[in-house]
Amino acid sequence: MPMTIEVGVAELAATRFAISPLSETVAGLQQLAGIDRNAINLPWLRWAREELDREPLDLAHTWPLVVTGRLGWPEFLVPAPRNSGDSLENDLDALRRTPEDRVRASLGRVFGANRPPAAVALAADPASGLREIAKELRAAHDRLVAPHWPRIRAVLDADVGYHARALTAGGAERLFADLHPDLRWHDDRVILAGERWRDQHRVVTRGPGGLVLIPVVLGSPYVLVKENTSTQTTIRYPARGTGTLWAAGTRSPGSSTVRLLGRTRADLLSALSSPATTTDLARALGVTPSAVSQHLKVLRDSGLVARERSGRTVLYLTTPLGERLL
Repeated sequence: MPMTIEVGVAELAATRFAISPLSETVAGLQQLAGIDRNAINLPWLRWAREELDREPLDLAHTWPLVVTGRLGWPEFLVPAPRNSGDSLENDLDALRRTPEDRVRASLGRVFGANRPPAAVALAADPASGLREIAKELRAAHDRLVAPHWPRIRAVLDADVGYHARALTAGGAERLFADLHPDLRWHDDRVILAGERWRDQHRVVTRGPGGLVLIPVVLGSPYVLVKENTSTQTTIRYPARGTGTLWAAGTRSPGSSTVRLLGRTRADLLSALSSPATTTDLARALGVTPSAVSQHLKVLRDSGLVARERSGRTVLYLTTPLGERLL
């Protein structure tokens, strides 16, 4: 049989969604390394490479653990978030608090006896090594993820809202069928089928409590399950709506939309298929932020664009009416 996760009634009731900035950071590094590369993120990859060419990152402790040359990597690098919308600081704190025996056990599963120097040093002094890894991951997040985080977070929030409604409306069967084509729910089990899982005939040893479902933007097109953990078992899956995230300014509105709204407003409406700030839009379309704000007011007053706050950032997004017009 394919890979399965047994989930009882109590565990299903405790299953929750969560957002993890650290998960995005580790996933982004793996994308840069070419691991399960997702073509949707090629615009981000090009930007990230240019950023690193300009000023490289020192990831001496982290890179050998993220890019192992093997099928797996140490599970403690992405701990299960404590809360539904966790912060990078909470993620890194959970990473630093990983028990030493769990660190060594994870390194043993991934590398066996043939460990790279970074893994040997970490096994010898886990507390010190985890502090260094946390510093490097913070630097990677600040350079590669933080500049895009408001828009990434908006996509993640939208995904969680959509799938939470699916769970309420159709239960576990509808939820898991809608998360990813390789996932389904049957007889109190989450089943991972499909070509990738054809030879994965095993039952996952589930961690305590319910599952933690984590949408990911900067990651693999596949589902990733944490199989060995002392915390909750996580299922990371591609976030819904990622395909439009990097498309600002690249989707051409129809000629009738241009005639009705004018070129600039039509381009703004098209760009907002993915959430964006006025600064994002000004940069993508080559106009001033003040001009963008004026056009957005007209589009909002017409019911074509909506505005919402994500933390301290104000994001704009095309409404269903705006999508129909496009």
